[in-house]
Amino acid sequence: MSFAGKLFLVPTPIGNLEDMTFRAIRILKEADIILAEDTRTSAPLLKHFGIDKKAYSHHQHNEHQATAEIIRFLREGKNVALISDAGTPAISDPGFFLVRETIKQELEVECLPGATAFVPALVNSGLPSDAFVFEGFLPVKKGRQTRMKKLAEEERTIILYESPHRLLKTLEEFMLYMGTTRQASVSRELTKLYEETVRGSLSEIKSHFENNILKGEFVICIAGKEEVLKKKNKYAPAEEE
Repeated sequence: MSFAGKLFLVPTPIGNLEDMTFRAIRILKEADIILAEDTRTSAPLLKHFGIDKKAYSHHQHNEHQATAEIIRFLREGKNVALISDAGTPAISDPGFFLVRETIKQELEVECLPGATAFVPALVNSGLPSDAFVFEGFLPVKKGRQTRMKKLAEEERTIILYESPHRLLKTLEEFMLYMGTTRQASVSRELTKLYEETVRGSLSEIKSHFENNILKGEFVICIAGKEEVLKKKNKYAPAEEE
């Protein structure tokens, strides 16, 4: 009787290598196959933790073609570990398609807890964290304005990723749809030497980054509309009974 293998999704540090878990290291050492978003990025990481295995490329341009072969490996009893360049696979990174197809084939999938950028950014922001919506990267062109208009009406805290060369434009667009005083937080270089979190209104944050070097990956957190209404109502005159 043959036993199928398991697909492991293994988070890797988003900056500080000390954030790698003991379990993640063990799973990568024991896995029969390691899949990596970019093998050039993963090679130094694997070497640092003494994982003497070759990683095979698995990224957004080849995951559809490669999935059938990975499913075959799982059926043959091989354990497969998937890592992204940083953070948890399938969170704004390749992995979703492979996970979905593995589940469709009634094979096991296990995701380890670990590093991801949006959770510390949210907690650091000081904005409500009991309910939030994660948007990942916004559309660059088609559907961008429609998405922004919808987010302007969102009542929960909004979290999204942005690249350095689009940060100022994105903040300016949010100011257009949400107003310049909407409270927000922008974190960059999380867990790294030059980690920075800037809090304030959208206009204050934009002004800060207009006068500073734009480097690293950015996480934007924006107060939901409900939070804005709560603040307005707090200072509104009490109704007469």
